[in-house]
Formats: sequence, C-alpha cells, structure tokens
Amino acid sequence: MTQTRFDVLTIGNAIVDIIAPVEPGFIEREGMQEGIMHLIDTDRAEDLYGKMPLGREQISGGSAANTAAGVASLGGRAAFVGKVADDPLGDVFETDLNEIGVHYNTSRLKNGALTARSMIFVSPDGERTMNTYLGACHELTERDIHADEIGGAAITYMEGFLWDPVEAKKAFVLAAHYAHKNERAAAFTLSDPFCVDRYRAEFLDLIRSKTIDYVFANVNEIKSLYQTEDLGEAVREIAKDAEVAAITMGAEGAMAVFNGEVISVPAFPVDKVVDATGAGDLFASGFLLGLARGQTMDAALKTGCLAASEVITHIGARPQLDLEELSQKHGLAG
Repeated sequence: MTQTRFDVLTIGNAIVDIIAPVEPGFIEREGMQEGIMHLIDTDRAEDLYGKMPLGREQISGGSAANTAAGVASLGGRAAFVGKVADDPLGDVFETDLNEIGVHYNTSRLKNGALTARSMIFVSPDGERTMNTYLGACHELTERDIHADEIGGAAITYMEGFLWDPVEAKKAFVLAAHYAHKNERAAAFTLSDPFCVDRYRAEFLDLIRSKTIDYVFANVNEIKSLYQTEDLGEAVREIAKDAEVAAITMGAEGAMAVFNGEVISVPAFPVDKVVDATGAGDLFASGFLLGLARGQTMDAALKTGCLAASEVITHIGARPQLDLEELSQKHGLAG
C-alpha cells in the first residue's frame, strides 16, 4: 500500500456559479421561465454571460468540488479532479481551489468547450433562475486519472453525474480500479433521483460488483435506487449490497449502514435555513474525512451533519466558517 498523500480525493464536474441581480422584465425578455434551471449550449452561454451586470459574483462550485472544499476546511488533505477550459472562468475555478488548500492538477481543455458555468439570475423578489452550461466538465477522460494521485488517497469519492458522458464513465471506473489496486476505498454519491432513474441498473451493478465500496444518498435517491416508497425497505436492501451506505435525511439527521447495523444521528440545530444548496456535499466532507481518519461511524456521521449545518446558514455551497475549529468546539476533531 502506498503512503497516504490525501485523506479524500474527489472527482466530478468543475462548474463556476455566476450570480447576478437583474431588473424586472429581464427574465421574460430573455425567454426564460422564472425559478427554473435551463440547460444551455455554448452560444447561449456566451450571450447570457455577456449580458450579466459587472457586479456579478463568481463562485466555484460543483458537487464533488464542494466536498473537497469542505474536507480542506475541516483540516483534511483534499484533492479534486475535474475538467475546466483554458479560459478566464477556468482561472477562477483553479484559483479558488488553490486558495483553500485543495490540490488541483487536472490539465486544462484547449480549443474546445468553455468552462462549465451556472448563470444564476436573481429577480427583485429573490427568485433564482439558473442557466447551466456543462461545457468542458463533460470532457473528463481516463487521461485525467493519475494512478499516483488516486493511490495516495485514503478514499476516492465520485459524483453519479459522471455517469452521463461516456468518457467520464470510463474515468470513473479507472479511478475505482486504481483505488482498489492500492487497497483504498472507492465511494460515490447517487447525486440526484433523476440520475438514479437514468442509470439504476448500472449503479446497482457498480455497488454489487464491489467497484464501489461506500454509497452516499439522500432519502429520495435511495428510494429511487430500489424503486420503493418505504425507506426501511431501501435501507435493508442497501445493507445487503454496499460495504457502507450513508443516507442524509434533512432535518432528521443522517444514518449509516455498516455490517448490517444502522446507526443514526440527529441534525445539528440551526437558527434559520438560508440556502440548503450543498448540504449533502458538506455532509460527505465530514463523513468521508471521519472514515479516512479512523473515527467511529457515529462520530463520522456527526462530523458530516455538523459540516452540513454550517453551509445551510448562508448563501452558497462552500463553508464560510472554519469547519476544523467548529468541529473542535463540538469535540469531533479527528
């Protein structure tokens, strides 16, 4: 077994969120449906980006990248693999990860698609209308998966969304292979109920074939995986299939299924939920780091729930407080 270089390495879509307020009538004039997420092409992405006011806010995002950011905030050694283009938003994404201490060394895409972005227009009443261009992040290939990086990570964690592009799917499987070759764990999140609906049979095969060791899901995703409305039934099924399953339950907290045992912890109370975006990503940060550092399942669950509780108290899917300090206050530093 190689020496551990990273506690957690994550692989996923590299996206920059661009948020800007717009005047009344803008959404309608641009032919958007307010409050809806629209998938757009390159021409539309460039057109809308050019129409955004100069006061726009640009924040790196993407589910697995958010998880890596959380691991770093918790004091862990984090790495991220994901594709951006050789363009200004690619610079923004790379700089953001470097500044928070996440190792990021994926080669840039040249002469191709632009860096993925989600342009979020905020109406005067606060309604958010998203226009998402996936661009370069769908160009991840096996060439971007490096055996030394994966082999040096205690846990490699991947997005279910990687299962959409064919080449990224191959990269996903190769990463799991490198992890197991080095006696490391491979984990993935189901990402979204619609993602599960598209790839249910393949996701189940990934788990049952032991390509994946640890599975992350929320209640809706795990129910979708096993096509049941009974959470208890879904939990019993995942207990048969996965080495470890972590299931988030929103305000009810989270549970882990391990060796046939179900361990549950409550959510950490917050004064007000401002934005639930990123709660699952940050739960994964705490739980993965807990496992990587040998915490008990109970402690790892609590660390995950604590990280999630911080991110829902503000706008944006990355922590604003020092999560390592926060976990120390709660006696959870591992």
